[in-house]
Amino acid sequence: MMKRLVEILLFVLVLFWSASGWAQLSHPNDAGVAMGHLHYHVRDVDANKRFWMSLGGTPATVAGVEVIRFPDVFVVLTKAESSGGTEGSVVNHVAFRVQSLAKLQAAGLKVQLLVQYPGVGSVTTPEGERIELFDDLSENVKFTVDAGWADRTAERHNQRIAVPIVAHHLHLFVPEGSETKAKAWYVKMFGAVPGTRWHYAAADLPGINMNFSDSKLALAPTKGRMLDHIGFEVRDLAAFCRKLEAAGVKFDAPYMKASSGIGRALLTDPWGTSIELTEGFNQ
Repeated sequence: MMKRLVEILLFVLVLFWSASGWAQLSHPNDAGVAMGHLHYHVRDVDANKRFWMSLGGTPATVAGVEVIRFPDVFVVLTKAESSGGTEGSVVNHVAFRVQSLAKLQAAGLKVQLLVQYPGVGSVTTPEGERIELFDDLSENVKFTVDAGWADRTAERHNQRIAVPIVAHHLHLFVPEGSETKAKAWYVKMFGAVPGTRWHYAAADLPGINMNFSDSKLALAPTKGRMLDHIGFEVRDLAAFCRKLEAAGVKFDAPYMKASSGIGRALLTDPWGTSIELTEGFNQ
């Protein structure tokens, strides 16, 4: 009887989380923000779809849009020409954390390991996009919050993952001396938790860690590149947009609610990262 009660309870919990608006992405922080999606422009959608599935993603349709679903993030693939790869733009690369690089290799995925950094490697998409990978609990995944801050969600980086793969970080390259400013901007605008990921300035959001390095090179905005923009899912997006406007943010496309019921707005951070804000995209 007890076993049966446990089975029923688990079934009810599965139904609850499946019906929850935040069931497929991370629960938002106090500002109402969580990681949402990565939107790529590619020439061959099917080939890229197979690549992301080989990493452990699952095809799904979300709000009428085909995506590859991972815990904490959706990958959106649109057939389009890009002006270049992500490297060379403000967002240098995207990184995921896996339970085992060795298992990916055994499954036939070509993983290029960094010998000087154990537990770190990368894979390449069919169109040359580098995706960084970390073994579970590699030294490089750990995140330390700044003094005076505490956040239970950010502690996930210092604990083992319970699934084969999760999104880990977005690495932005900004002009020399701008790392601290970029970090503070994401803390102020999106309620991110400030800290350090390995030796990089960082700001943590549910589902993604934002990393910042300086660069002596002039870097292109993300708009039009292979990774055209990143997306954050936001609770009560209309009110959130008003708050950003009051803080001085200029929108490339103001808040609107599509016929699908999905709320959207588009902005660009001060360093050229195109960011789409959505509400309801994960339902």
